[in-house]
Amino acid sequence: MKENLKKYLTELIGAFFLVLTIACTGLLGSDGVIAPLAIASALMIMVYAGGHISGGHYNPAVSVAAAIRGALPWKQLIPYIIAQIAGGALAVAIFTIMAKGTIIVIEPSNFGLKGLLLAEFLFTFALCYVVLQTATTKNTAGNSYYGLAIGFTVLTGAFAVGGSLCAGAFNPAVAFSVGLLGIIPTGLVLYTILANIIGGICAAIAFKMTYTEQE
Repeated sequence: MKENLKKYLTELIGAFFLVLTIACTGLLGSDGVIAPLAIASALMIMVYAGGHISGGHYNPAVSVAAAIRGALPWKQLIPYIIAQIAGGALAVAIFTIMAKGTIIVIEPSNFGLKGLLLAEFLFTFALCYVVLQTATTKNTAGNSYYGLAIGFTVLTGAFAVGGSLCAGAFNPAVAFSVGLLGIIPTGLVLYTILANIIGGICAAIAFKMTYTEQE
């Protein structure tokens, strides 16, 4: 039980700093490429920091994919998701307190539904697939690049579709937190979460279809 609590706390901490970085760069006026680079870097460093403890998911879609793949016990899935969402919500609360009076007011983005669903699905799929292939297999065990691969997958998605076709969440905990911040409407948050979860499930299926363990 004590070891499980360490995992859940690690997931909460990682999700907290990921969402806090999103909030700070998105609502305090970071220009150009700064926000995507900072967000991808935040994910990367938290993956390296907590990967050896919890797997460094910080993302319910990744946890679902890991459970289907067999890299996360099913009994731990719900506690992981609760910890990730709690970390994101805590980050929103802390950001609101410390940035009061300096937040840039932005109009909620109304993305096209078809584009949003496809963009969030595809890059969540890519993220979960990369996590499974680089961080959960014997073939890649002990590698030093998994954090970079995961962080750069998010960076790729952010540059490719984030802000244009979708919010670039690729993560239900992030989507929920972005909804709390008022960046996208509640209805689109729900569609984003649905696309993210389906992306994670499909990534796990694709992993099982493509992965061959070396002797």
